[in-house]
Amino acid sequence: MVIYFYPRDSTPGCTTQGQDFRDNMAAFSAANTVVFGVSRDSMKSHERFKAKQEFPFELISDPDESLCKLFDVIKLKKLYGKEHLGIVRSTYLIDKQGVLHKEWLKVRVKGHVGQVLEAAQQLHSL
Repeated sequence: MVIYFYPRDSTPGCTTQGQDFRDNMAAFSAANTVVFGVSRDSMKSHERFKAKQEFPFELISDPDESLCKLFDVIKLKKLYGKEHLGIVRSTYLIDKQGVLHKEWLKVRVKGHVGQVLEAAQQLHSL
């Protein structure tokens, strides 16, 4: 299972990341891996985002940040000189037994999904 945390629906980086997962879903499925995206956005926002981008995976709404806190992805961030608490883009690969196999923290979108896919394929071949 891949769980990726992203800051906000319909923003440029989050859209690109979701599209990259979408465009690689056949390969993730072949590696017996499901994908879930998580942000603090509402389910209504998630459903619009998912439909517009034709995401074939589920988006999880975490408005109370319980899942985000479990994975420790809420951090102090700076934007235009102002500090705020927000989701740091992070991805986790979890095996069938529920064991964390690999984590990517402070993710840069470009090329990231390829790294996750490669790790999922390696895990599947074990």
